[in-house]
Amino acid sequence: MNALIDRADLIELLGRYADIADLKEFTELPGLVFTDPLTLDFGSVADIPPMTMPLGDYLETLRTAFAPYTATHHAITGHVIEVDGDSATIHAHVRAEHWIPDELAGDGPRHWLVVGFYDNEAVRTADGWRLNRVKLTSTYQENPQLSSVALAAGGE
Repeated sequence: MNALIDRADLIELLGRYADIADLKEFTELPGLVFTDPLTLDFGSVADIPPMTMPLGDYLETLRTAFAPYTATHHAITGHVIEVDGDSATIHAHVRAEHWIPDELAGDGPRHWLVVGFYDNEAVRTADGWRLNRVKLTSTYQENPQLSSVALAAGGE
C-alpha cells in the first residue's frame, strides 16, 4: 500500500471521528470510523478505566453524552502516524470545546474546554481504515464540572 494514501486516509478517519460528535451524526459515520467492538480510554476526563465494548453500546453512550450540548467543536491536528502493515498508530493534538444551553448553565459558565492529545490505534479492514482503540489524554481543562451537568441533563 502507498504510505501517503494511508496517511491521508488516517487523517480523514480522525476528521470523521470528530464529525460524529460535532454533527451529532450517530447513524452512518460510526460504521465508517470504528471497529466493532472497540476499546476506549477516556480516563483522563471521565475518571473511568479503559473498556472494550460493542459499537452499538458505545453509540448509545455517545448519543446520550452529546445530546445536551448546544454545540461541540473538536479540532484535531498535528497528526503523527506510524503504519505497520494493516495496523497504525495515530498521535494527534486535540482542542475539544463543548457548549451547554443557557438553561443548564444558569449564571455560571457554559463552555467546557478540553485540550490534550489522542493516541489511537487503527486497523485496515476490507472497507478501509477503522479505529479500534481511542485514547484521550487531557492536559488541560476549563470548567470540567460542565461535563457532569451535561451528563445529568442527558439522562433526563
